Amino acid sequence: MLHAESLRQDPRIAQAKQLIAEAMRDHSASMTDVSPSDPDQSASYQSLIDGFTSARGGPPIWPYFASGLGNGPYVELADGSVKLDFIGGIGVHGGGHSNPDLVSASIDAAIEDTVMQGNLQQNPASVEMMQRLVSLASESGAPLEHVLLSTSGAMANENALKLAFHHRQPADRIIAFDNAFAGRSIALAALTDRPAYRNGLPEAIQVDYLPFLHPDHPEKSQRWAVDELKRLLKRYPGKHAAFWAEPIAGEGGYYPGSHDFFTALCEPLREAGVPIIFDEVQTFSRTSRPFAFQHYGLDQFADIVTVGKITQVCATLYRSDFHPKAPILSQTFTGSTSAISTGLATLDALQSTKCFGADGGNMKRHAYFAEQLQKLAEKYPGAISGPFGEGMMIVFTPGEGTLDHAKLLMNLMFVEGLLGFLCGAEPARLRFLPPPMITTNDHIDAAIKLLDRSLEKFASQK
Repeated sequence: MLHAESLRQDPRIAQAKQLIAEAMRDHSASMTDVSPSDPDQSASYQSLIDGFTSARGGPPIWPYFASGLGNGPYVELADGSVKLDFIGGIGVHGGGHSNPDLVSASIDAAIEDTVMQGNLQQNPASVEMMQRLVSLASESGAPLEHVLLSTSGAMANENALKLAFHHRQPADRIIAFDNAFAGRSIALAALTDRPAYRNGLPEAIQVDYLPFLHPDHPEKSQRWAVDELKRLLKRYPGKHAAFWAEPIAGEGGYYPGSHDFFTALCEPLREAGVPIIFDEVQTFSRTSRPFAFQHYGLDQFADIVTVGKITQVCATLYRSDFHPKAPILSQTFTGSTSAISTGLATLDALQSTKCFGADGGNMKRHAYFAEQLQKLAEKYPGAISGPFGEGMMIVFTPGEGTLDHAKLLMNLMFVEGLLGFLCGAEPARLRFLPPPMITTNDHIDAAIKLLDRSLEKFASQK
């Protein structure tokens, strides 16, 4: 037996894990509802805010600093308040806070020999994570055979761009959607359709934009997108290295795609030889299937796919014919040992909690959440409207859809104890990313109650 395996099987490790789990349970069990801050913590909390503002050069978006303990979707802040966290680090905390399975996996990682894994030196869990992702991605026939782990969604997306440009050299243009968001590197800021995000930055790549599927007129918007795509392919023959697509428009407002919409675009792209990249950094795990491209039945079009956020360690999956002929893919870090270990535990939990399937948890929770949001829309006419997203990507438009209205309601929600965040531009919207592994209808009811209180104040202030 390996020395490492002997350590893992040492009964003292199991006992320590049990003691930690019991202690966490005892100290977090009372966190089953939101609660206000503790006045005795106000000075120290303000010191945290001031320290952050000084070090960062600006204040935090919210006055949010967690204490380090939570209970499912509830999180204690360092001011003593408890919030209902339905944004989860923008989709990262899929098991909520102080999740016992993820804590157990973190302890397993803590007794490994190194904090980080890398391109040169890795542990067996890296191989297991790679194999699991490839297996999930190809389970419906997508020809995705290879994967590279990375430390962030942005790095996973950068690697996707590298693969596409290398495969299609000397093509140097990208096709993306209006309001696309891909990341914060220089190249990804160029791809992202937010001019403010690339203010003062050099133009790294040339990007052509298509309109996304519009919920109010799907057939017309599909025709517009296809017509514009054909115009671009004709204008720049052989010049496009990739088509970049979020299956559900993420930062663009959580507008769902569809099988027909994407097929109408992917077929002419296939004919033109343009690789298709599905950016699933935000959508992975949140629909009826592990991948949203599977949810829409687009497996045959998947050339390159990226994942991140909820997977803890991020990754780029790709077809074998995209494997580079030069050493363009390498990283000192592929991920922390803890991220890889908790990523594996997350994949296990997504399956064991039955998130997937047409009648699985993700789609059931969405239907229930959307129904309750519609009731609020009827109760507060003009204060909230749909559409309400897809799966466990919940969204609504506050008021007139202005940024001021969205920020006002977001901050009112924060005060009431409900965490959601901005997305979209015209209109500006508010989104929820409830933790799919643990969210129940009772949690949704609690969120609706807090949103109701917030809307009552919003209706009088907007």
